[in-house]
Amino acid sequence: MTEITRVPLQPIAKGSLTKLWLGVIVAVLIAAGVAWAATPKGVSIDTLTAGSGPTPTAEDVVFVEYIGKLADGKEFDRSQPLPPVAKSIFPEGTPMTLAEGETIPGFREGLMKMQKGGHYVLHIPADKAYGATPPPGAPIPPNADLTFDIKVSEIMARADFERRIQAIQQMMQMQMQGQGGAAPGAGGPQ
Repeated sequence: MTEITRVPLQPIAKGSLTKLWLGVIVAVLIAAGVAWAATPKGVSIDTLTAGSGPTPTAEDVVFVEYIGKLADGKEFDRSQPLPPVAKSIFPEGTPMTLAEGETIPGFREGLMKMQKGGHYVLHIPADKAYGATPPPGAPIPPNADLTFDIKVSEIMARADFERRIQAIQQMMQMQMQGQGGAAPGAGGPQ
């Protein structure tokens, strides 16, 4: 029979176990902090007034009234009212299509979480906005986080939106034909 060499265990010094646990806790907190800092920040939405009904899909058009601001509060964009010819056919607001690539990713992502009648504040980090290359001539600096105050007036199927566009085009053609094909204010002595 073989004998195992016995190694006597030394008693742990007073306070050593506490120091060991404190070291483990500090290591876990540091690791969590590093992981949090490395995590990409996403789009966030503050709901000022809740909307109702379904959220839009990529096949929808969302009519919104919005104001876009930079992190310092400077306004860089705002929605424009519809032209008079469109007011009888479309709801109030600027139509925003949600198909991939038709607007900045963060704006699209945020709109797809909103509902008709809602009022929201949308925060978009630079990597989901314009990143390092904003549009030429835009008042948006590179790597700018953006904030939008958004009111959703309507969510419409894209097919319905396109039918309404065709109706406007037909109305304009009929008006042009009624004027003998001349543009308003064109021709004739003054």
